[in-house]
Amino acid sequence: MSVAEPRRIVLFRHAKADWPQVTDHERPLADRGRKDAAEAGRRLADTGVPFDLALCSTAVRTRETWKLAVQEFPHRPKTVYEERIYEASPGELIAVFNETPDDAQNVLLIGHNPGVQGLAEILAGSAEDDARERMDRRGFPAAAFAVLSFTGSWKSVEPGVATLQDYWAPAE
Repeated sequence: MSVAEPRRIVLFRHAKADWPQVTDHERPLADRGRKDAAEAGRRLADTGVPFDLALCSTAVRTRETWKLAVQEFPHRPKTVYEERIYEASPGELIAVFNETPDDAQNVLLIGHNPGVQGLAEILAGSAEDDARERMDRRGFPAAAFAVLSFTGSWKSVEPGVATLQDYWAPAE
């Protein structure tokens, strides 16, 4: 794969979590979260992006979100559960992307706010159609995702490098 071909990053916030008496890392999805995760999976499949790699936080709610969403995909990408995504800042998430092998063209990251939203905002140097306006208006609620594209190697991921191509969030 050439680094001149566009690559895609999809930033996917976990679906709505429940609040039982467990540590934050162990919080499971709420009933609504399970429904929204599956819907987000259908919407991600509809983008037509063939994912090579999924990077998922190790938190229970992100793993459950991914398990429900990926069932909607035509093929399951390689999945890596990455502890550094939990509670990561945008800069820490960029470092994870910078370590991605260049043979991966399209990468999906399942993570948490505020890091996921912050990363979407700082990577998007431009936007197509009204994607930025919709993202700015809605914020990044549970189960939302942003599709960004850029050209270059994964080591070149930095603020402003990408175009926000699409944004989706479940209905409130």
